[in-house]
Amino acid sequence: MALSYHLKPSNLSNRQTFPTIKSSQPSNFCISNLAFMDHKLDILQSKLAESALGGGQKRIDAQHKKGKLTARERVHFLLDEGTFEEIGALVTHRCTDFGMSEQQFLGDGVVTGYGTIGGRIVYVFAQDFTVFGGSLSETHAEKICKIMDLAVKNGAPVIGLNDSGGARIQEGVNSLGGYADIFYRNVQASGVVPQISAILGPCAGGAVYSPAMTDFIMMVEGSSYMFVTGPHVVKTVTNEEVTSEELGGATTHASKSGVTHLVAANDVDCMDKIKRLLSYIPQNCEDKTPQLPYTIGNEYREELGNIIPENANQPYDMKEVVAGIVDTDSFFEIQEQYAENIVIGFARLAGRSIGIVANQPMNLAGVLDVNSSKKAARFVRFCDCFNIPLLVLEDVPGFLPGTDQEWNAIITNGAKLLYAFSEATVPRITVITRKAYGGAYDVMNSKHIGADMNFAWPTAEIAVMGAKGASEIIFKKEIESAADPAEKLLEKEREYADTFANPYRAAARGFIDEVIQPRETRRKLIKAFAMLEHKVVNRPRRKHGNVPL
Repeated sequence: MALSYHLKPSNLSNRQTFPTIKSSQPSNFCISNLAFMDHKLDILQSKLAESALGGGQKRIDAQHKKGKLTARERVHFLLDEGTFEEIGALVTHRCTDFGMSEQQFLGDGVVTGYGTIGGRIVYVFAQDFTVFGGSLSETHAEKICKIMDLAVKNGAPVIGLNDSGGARIQEGVNSLGGYADIFYRNVQASGVVPQISAILGPCAGGAVYSPAMTDFIMMVEGSSYMFVTGPHVVKTVTNEEVTSEELGGATTHASKSGVTHLVAANDVDCMDKIKRLLSYIPQNCEDKTPQLPYTIGNEYREELGNIIPENANQPYDMKEVVAGIVDTDSFFEIQEQYAENIVIGFARLAGRSIGIVANQPMNLAGVLDVNSSKKAARFVRFCDCFNIPLLVLEDVPGFLPGTDQEWNAIITNGAKLLYAFSEATVPRITVITRKAYGGAYDVMNSKHIGADMNFAWPTAEIAVMGAKGASEIIFKKEIESAADPAEKLLEKEREYADTFANPYRAAARGFIDEVIQPRETRRKLIKAFAMLEHKVVNRPRRKHGNVPL
């Protein structure tokens, strides 16, 4: 090829010259070049098509017969249309033992990449059960680690769609090391970017500990399970007869263990729940919660004035209070079937996302116990990590007594909720609707542990304990010596109730900022959260606190 120089750009003032190429090649050169490129593209397309098939059509059909989607189908339903960009589609394993060199599948059993949900970037991995049962190899783990690293660098959520038989046995310690690499990244990412795990099939052995260290776990009814050891091992070791579903199915973990936060009816429903959950939380620890457009109008809610029963021992549904406060149909409950004496979840208030922790008088009178304390503590911790303001609705008669509670460490587990609230630096507001007794008053986001605003309804009762128990202790001798002990007890109960079964003593000390009408609760909260929007708290310098894990 000969080179000549010719001035091309007319807008250059310095009249710089640029080389122009004059070709002496025959005319069929371009044709042959195109054919060459077409051949290369055909190879690429063939490999990508092979990767897209995973373990092959037969295994895909088997997945569908179980009522389950494939890894790629799940990604399709999760992300915005056409936004998925795959990373590592051509990766293969490096194992040569046990004839594995003859079994190569492009992608190696996991689909990884990034895309958007509601226009927000997310990173995702989806394990492919059609390839070696979704088992984790060294390269499979490397793919997952790569997108987790990208997520942390770029401050975006990580969503893991788990469907795996566990470690790839043929790779031995390489597979186990891969799990540990993922676990380590789960820890490093914790509190930095949101991590969401969906269990869409088996998740057993050491594999369960990655989801356990993420922020939220979702399971699917009838098709997913989690356990450290399966039914066969359980039978051998403990002689217990139990099915996979009974041992670690979605219903079990939703109601008995509390391991899963949400339960879905099927794979598509699970993807929808992930998308809804994501709408309440920010991209990372430095972002604020998403805010929808909202115009302030009439924020009084008359229905709130008719919820509290006249009889202080009669239950009511705290979810009605939640519904009367938050934006219409915005409450998204978390762990609904576990520790039902406390309600947690996300909602919107004037378009802004908030986290809600509320005692539930409909269950165990709303007492705090081991499970409810753990449930609420972890939720408070998450909200604090990701700048989500906290609203506490309080009606708590105390901690649940009994040997079961004491022997299962209500002392240290109850302390978890106390610790979580005390350390939280997000805007924190409490509304006491009725009872606030004993140490539970302190724990439920009291002024003393750092709450910003504490409201009370006129029905609030703030005391060490209920009137009957207190009277039996304070007036014991007087009651015993009375001509009619029963009547004297009732008299003293009324006396104690008149003195303490109200919010005014606490208000007089400044422990309650305002006693408000129920109807104005929503308006007060909107204004208070707006006032607290730029809250800053500087904690003492330390490595980390010693939360009673």
